[in-house]
Amino acid sequence: MELYDGRPISEDGRLSREIRTYDFLDNLDIKYKRTDHEPANTMKACNEIDAVLDILICKNLFLCNRQRTKFYLLMMPGDKKFKTKELSSQINSARLSFADAEDMLKYLDIEPGAVSVMGLMNDKNTDVELLIDEDVLKGEYLGCHPCVCTSSLKMKTADVIEKFLPATGHDYTTVHLVGED
Repeated sequence: MELYDGRPISEDGRLSREIRTYDFLDNLDIKYKRTDHEPANTMKACNEIDAVLDILICKNLFLCNRQRTKFYLLMMPGDKKFKTKELSSQINSARLSFADAEDMLKYLDIEPGAVSVMGLMNDKNTDVELLIDEDVLKGEYLGCHPCVCTSSLKMKTADVIEKFLPATGHDYTTVHLVGED
């Protein structure tokens, strides 16, 4: 794996959702580093990507309430454990579960394995509420996928909060997750 500045030189073999992500970031003048890789199906593969980017990539979870009327994108440190009960009380939504792949595609234009804050650029009606663990906000940089699971990006957290989110029409709620047993 190599680290590159910005978008790929060639769009050959790239999905349109990935190219749209680079276009969106470039139009906002957000600088980013990128690495291409095989889908990361193991923690070892994730750790290798983290090492190339020199960051801890965020764990991004696409959640919904039991009635599937509210959808949430949770960004948390990749090394924290997720506990539904811990989050439910903070957002007043009982019975949280993982949303279906169909909903992920419908709202974020993302498939399982590629969930990322970048998908919010596709949520034109702001149906998805963004939740960010406070520890993610403390980091100077964050890592995420450009709407595909075969590339990863590193960008300044401030650029995501101050430039990217306003351009998508989304705000966020800060949550506190302990993630311990």
